[in-house]
Amino acid sequence: MSSVAVLTPESFAEHRSGLKDQEITGCVPEDEAYIPTYLEAFPPLPEKGAPGEKAGEPASAWGSKIRPIKASVITQVFHVPLEERRYKDNSQFGEGEEAKVCLDIMQRTGAHIELSLAKDQGLSIMVTGKLDSVMKARKEIVARLQTQASATVAIPKEHHRFVIGKNGEKLQELELKTATKIAIPRPDDPSTNIRITGTKEGIEKARHEILLISAEQDKRAVERLSLEKVFHPFIAGAHNRLVQELSQETGARISIPPPSLPKDEIVITGEKEAVALALSRIRAIYDDKKRKTTTISVEVKKSQHKYIIGPKGNTLQEILETTGVSVEMPPLDSGSETIILRGEPDKLGPALTQVYAKAKSVMVVEVTAPAWLHRFIIGKKGQNIGRITQQLPRVHIEFTDGEERISLEGPTEEVEQAQAQIQEIIKDLLVRMDYTEVIIDQRFHRHLIGKNGANINRIKEQYKVSVRIPQDSERSGLVRIEGDPKGVQLARRELIEMVQRMENERTKDLIVEQKLHRTIIGQKGEKIKEVRDKFPEVIINFPDPSQKSDIVQLRGPKNEVEKCAKFLQKIIADLIENSFSLSVPIFKQFHKNIIGKGGANIKKIREETNTKIDLPTENSNSEMIVITGKKNNCEAARDRILAIQRELANIKEMEVAIPAKLHNSLIGSKGCLVRSIMEDCGGVHIHFPSEGSGSDKVTIRGPAVEVEKAKKQLLQLAEEKQVNNFTAELQAKPEYHKFLIGRGGANIRRVRDKTGARIIFPSPDDTEQELITIVGKEEAVRQAQKELESLVKNLDDVVEDNMTVDVRHHRHFVCRRGQVLRELAEEYGGVAVSFPRTGANSQRVTLKGAKDCVEAAKKRIQEIIEDLESQVIVEVAIPQRYHRAIMGPKGCRIQHITRENEVQIKFPERDDSAAGQEAPPQENGEVSPEAEFVARKCDLITIAGRAEKCELAKAALLALVPITEDVEVSYELHRYIIGQKGSGIRKMMEEYEVNIWVPQPEKQLDVIKVTGLVANVERAKQGLLERVKELQAEQEDRALRSFKVTMSVDPKFHPKIIGRKGAVISQIRKDHDVSIQFPDKGDEQQDLIVISGYERNVEEARQAIQQLVAELQEMVSQDVHLDPRTHARIIGARGKAIRKLMEEFKVDIRFPQPGSDEPDKVTVTGLPETVDNAIDHLLNLEEEYMLSVTETETLAAYMKPPSRYGGGGGAGGMDDSSGAPAKGFVVRDAPWNAAGNKAPDMSSAEDFPTFGTGVAPKQASAWGPKKF
Repeated sequence: MSSVAVLTPESFAEHRSGLKDQEITGCVPEDEAYIPTYLEAFPPLPEKGAPGEKAGEPASAWGSKIRPIKASVITQVFHVPLEERRYKDNSQFGEGEEAKVCLDIMQRTGAHIELSLAKDQGLSIMVTGKLDSVMKARKEIVARLQTQASATVAIPKEHHRFVIGKNGEKLQELELKTATKIAIPRPDDPSTNIRITGTKEGIEKARHEILLISAEQDKRAVERLSLEKVFHPFIAGAHNRLVQELSQETGARISIPPPSLPKDEIVITGEKEAVALALSRIRAIYDDKKRKTTTISVEVKKSQHKYIIGPKGNTLQEILETTGVSVEMPPLDSGSETIILRGEPDKLGPALTQVYAKAKSVMVVEVTAPAWLHRFIIGKKGQNIGRITQQLPRVHIEFTDGEERISLEGPTEEVEQAQAQIQEIIKDLLVRMDYTEVIIDQRFHRHLIGKNGANINRIKEQYKVSVRIPQDSERSGLVRIEGDPKGVQLARRELIEMVQRMENERTKDLIVEQKLHRTIIGQKGEKIKEVRDKFPEVIINFPDPSQKSDIVQLRGPKNEVEKCAKFLQKIIADLIENSFSLSVPIFKQFHKNIIGKGGANIKKIREETNTKIDLPTENSNSEMIVITGKKNNCEAARDRILAIQRELANIKEMEVAIPAKLHNSLIGSKGCLVRSIMEDCGGVHIHFPSEGSGSDKVTIRGPAVEVEKAKKQLLQLAEEKQVNNFTAELQAKPEYHKFLIGRGGANIRRVRDKTGARIIFPSPDDTEQELITIVGKEEAVRQAQKELESLVKNLDDVVEDNMTVDVRHHRHFVCRRGQVLRELAEEYGGVAVSFPRTGANSQRVTLKGAKDCVEAAKKRIQEIIEDLESQVIVEVAIPQRYHRAIMGPKGCRIQHITRENEVQIKFPERDDSAAGQEAPPQENGEVSPEAEFVARKCDLITIAGRAEKCELAKAALLALVPITEDVEVSYELHRYIIGQKGSGIRKMMEEYEVNIWVPQPEKQLDVIKVTGLVANVERAKQGLLERVKELQAEQEDRALRSFKVTMSVDPKFHPKIIGRKGAVISQIRKDHDVSIQFPDKGDEQQDLIVISGYERNVEEARQAIQQLVAELQEMVSQDVHLDPRTHARIIGARGKAIRKLMEEFKVDIRFPQPGSDEPDKVTVTGLPETVDNAIDHLLNLEEEYMLSVTETETLAAYMKPPSRYGGGGGAGGMDDSSGAPAKGFVVRDAPWNAAGNKAPDMSSAEDFPTFGTGVAPKQASAWGPKKF
């Protein structure tokens, strides 16, 4: 009788730990009632190379055969015969060109290549790596190490595209597979020969594959059948049902052009037999209908055609379905009203009845209502009109803006009901509604509206009216009030009163520094609110902070504005007085003492001096304490703070005298020099007097030692600056200054260049007007001083000289209050020029002054006389109405011309009596011809000066005469030129500095007028014409882009055409720049796809979709059964693995849904070849993953917890209902059950010693000798 042993999970785990991580492939018997033997549960390990072992002996449980896993790394070996080797003359194998080529291929492909030389001197090549890498490496090896042959294969031209495949993928695959280069002639090349280059073996393989592809295509056919367009509806059938039935019966694909496409050609594709059958059926239908049908023509109003056509042509299809008659409609854009009915004679009568019924099924009625009532009829948010359309949904109601009519369209009965309801609403509104219009100047509109619409909203709510104020862009003053008659009159009265008040208002600008604006406004506008409350009738406007403006505007009644202005000025004066600020440097360590305990000290100083004192934060490096308030109070606070610092430390204060002119150079750029001294001397404070004070005293404050150190450094730096900043001063009369400087600064520049010194003349604001300062190195300054003193000395020697000037020129010098003489005196050192009195008849002119100045003045007078003698007077006839425009703002344009050309220009006196008789502005010319324009005295402008200068000035004046030119621009383009809210026209006017006039829309003129200066008008004209070209190009482009094609595609292919997240259709749209619309869910024709865009692009997109559909039609679906336990691993984390697999094999893989009847069925869809490859790969993956699944389950079976085995213990088991503990895993014939053996004691330190402790064995154990 066999013994039974019980093994607990703990003892099993202890035993299993000796297996040294070997794989366990044994299986637990499925019947838990069966108790295995010890040898069955724990088979012995096979003895390696045991003597007497035979090949035929059965394998043990540990040696069960494992199915091989298909490796991802492959090896290919191929031979290159000696005669085909490209490199044969290598002196030493492995070092020549072949080795270099192989190394290059390995680097580029990632495959491993080994070369060996056979006895026949042929080359054996072994390539190892991933499949893709091996195929690429093999192709390159063949191309570079083997001599190439070439051959041609001829197949029909139409089969070439199938060899190339989509995006050239088939051709690339064929080249890789056969290691050849395949050249296919271009589509425009008539040749049918395909050239193959490579090894003889590769050429044969490629040739065979190409002929196979051609043979497959020979089985397919395409037929094009031209039949009259009018018979297409009979072939297609109602709703395309007949053509769909034909396709299903014959298996051929039939493409009939849509009604909108003027094509007669019907295309049939598919297998040859199917195409032939479909062709015969279509011809039979055509012949039958042509023989039996006749036509009748009827006239129906054009406006009723759309009701006969119906939505998407459904009504026409219904007539065709019920009567078998085709209704031919004229194009909507043609003026024809003739409708042709084509069908069998006995069916034409019922069809005609249906046509008339459909035409009269809808009526159009117009209801008259004042345009201003339209929005009240519609109601707030469309409430009134919404109620009617909800009751009568088939009635379409249209309001025409600006017209006194409302159009109703729909079924007769419903239209009559809607008409009655609308008329009732109009009648009611006319009784209780009124309107009035008020002309109000546009400048008051924004004030009527108020801030955020406050004023206008109040009026609307108070009087229950609607007030329409036109937009600024409309340039209209018409304000419209609508509503209750009484409310309208009250609102009108209030608006007029508001306008009258505003007309009596006054605006005043206050200049207030921008930095004070926020203080005046106060936190959250509290302070300015108090001012506004005090002066409620005054509007106070502060400028936007970004404008950096100092102007605050007050507007309101005159007296109130004056009072408010005085009040604000008082506030500003107080702010300025209290905003004096000074900074006191105090050592950081003393800040806390100045603050005092709980802020006592600083609070006391603030209160007693009435100042604001700001200290820097603790983490700030600044030592400055800022005091703000009245000047006297600030100084008192500063003294008290400095006194605290002096008490706390040995602080010394010293004053150093340094010339004020050196202060800026000692401070340095942004204070860098003085800051470096302060940092170097332990943080002493150096204070320079304010600029312009004239003080030389510089104050140094800090510890005594550091103050001395800072003083030494400061004086040393001042000495260095003094050397390069030597200054000398020179006294010269102010009238000499201009002469010393010279014309254009020539004299003073010569002295500067010669000596290198800088010479500074006093500005008009300086008190010392005679003082000239010379700055630079001492030597240079002395030299410049000497030069200038010499010049001044010469100027001090006063001489008197005479010159003769013709009497007729005297007036030029003395006119305009002696302007010319004053200029001479200023320019030539104050020289005095005396002309004889008027009437003295003397030509003698006396000059008195410095000798050099007198000589220069005489020379200049002579030049002026020469100019006067050569002077001419030119008259320019320019209409008086242009004179103001020519002068420009404040005469700036005329001043520029006189200055540039050295002439005098005199405008005539204005003749107001002639102003009203002036002709309208001349257009399209610089100046009107004499025949049209007769010059009057008031039109003549006089130019005096040298002849050539006068001509230049005349040309300049004529160029300033504004002209008006007409530019021909189509009326349709006017609104685009004007732009949104006039932005386009404004931009052009600003850019070209012209005025552009666009005619009113109702005139529908094709002319735009441009007014301005000649050059500007020409530029504007060119710009306008360029803009017209752009707009015309845009219109043409829009027309070209509106080309549409409708194609029929089986709805089952739509998801595939769209692709994942729209990827496929988005790519087609992007590649061809088209819009592609798929039918909505509710559409009747679910097979129609609409493509719109450029005609060529639309056609290309249509072909791309057709090609895609053709590929989808060639696809097959195949089921493969995979163990459900492997599905998760095949799919991968978030589907990453399965997506990669689908992309690699170009297939679609669908796994069963949870709870499916066939949980192991996986569906693979794609081209037959790719489907087979994908299925092979999936089966390999299943095989690989099942090994790990089996292993995991086997281990799990051994490791099941005791509770799972409670009822199946065999002889040693206990009943589940007893509640006794499980006995664990049970085996028979265990070694510890043999005679004289017992199970090991797990509590024994001898049987289970701790690590690192040696225990001598007492006796041998059934477990074998113990090892430590």
